[in-house]
Amino acid sequence: MFVRTIAAALAAGLLMSHAASAQTIRIDGSSTVFPVTEAVAEEFQKMKRNAIRVTVGVSGTGGGFKKFCRGETDLSNASRPILKSEMDECAKTGVGYIEIPVAFDALTVAVNPRNTAVNNITIAELKKMWEPAAKGTIMRWKDVNPAWPDQPLKLFGAGADSGTFDYFTEAVTGKAKASRSDFAASEDDNVLVQGIENDRNALGFIPYAYYLPHKAKMKALGIDEGKGRGPVLPSEKTVIDGTYSPLSRPLFVYINTKALDRAEVRDFLDFYLKSQKLITEVKYVPLPAQAYDIARERIAKKVTGTAFGGHPEVGLSILEILNRQPKS
Repeated sequence: MFVRTIAAALAAGLLMSHAASAQTIRIDGSSTVFPVTEAVAEEFQKMKRNAIRVTVGVSGTGGGFKKFCRGETDLSNASRPILKSEMDECAKTGVGYIEIPVAFDALTVAVNPRNTAVNNITIAELKKMWEPAAKGTIMRWKDVNPAWPDQPLKLFGAGADSGTFDYFTEAVTGKAKASRSDFAASEDDNVLVQGIENDRNALGFIPYAYYLPHKAKMKALGIDEGKGRGPVLPSEKTVIDGTYSPLSRPLFVYINTKALDRAEVRDFLDFYLKSQKLITEVKYVPLPAQAYDIARERIAKKVTGTAFGGHPEVGLSILEILNRQPKS
């Protein structure tokens, strides 16, 4: 297994300063995308016999973009598209960027397996549970659904600097960052995993790559979007066929255009776009081959900008993502 824990990455001192050598590729950002990029980085460094160092930080999508727009990193991992405020900041500092979707995730809503009363959940129930008005009022499972237990509701979710938080709130409450604040929040998905595993009254949302290795100690809920399809469990199949909606989402790498002047960055990106096997191994869903061909073309032609207009969008299929054209 190529995935190391975020804690191990931090302990290894992988966060580098701007003064790093030209042979160091500096990456930061999403904890969701971290397993993919870290796996690719490890294999790339082996291939290069450690002549090139690739550092991968985990300050969250928002934190990663702050560093990226200051010109401190070469690549930025992101679990949602770049926001308008971040676009404006990059424009101020003269940082041009290329947006590359690299994989798909099934954002997973999970509970402790000792919770035998709840196997599925609707988006409406999730909204009632997570919307800002729920703070201090929706405190027990039965407050969401009277058929559910009269037990405390313990919520675990991504921190406010996380792209996962932005995507989840956009999909569930209808507005990015619109959420109750009285829940256990962390930028580290491993912390959320532990919270769900250790509390029988827990419910949390985590990336699929963090759920799957722990599925014996937690239970994924079927998500009912309310369109007559009924509850759908997260899986590679339901992501590809578009039925796991609206919690399927693309994962991105953003490239500082100036970094492409360096051969080691170009080599790393070429290796990344050939690493579908590693994407599968860390339990995400690779995009169709056509998507990686499009990415190579955008890198070669330095096609800058974003295809998402500066705000998170939910429920997009893989085909819809491929048909988007970036705009500066």
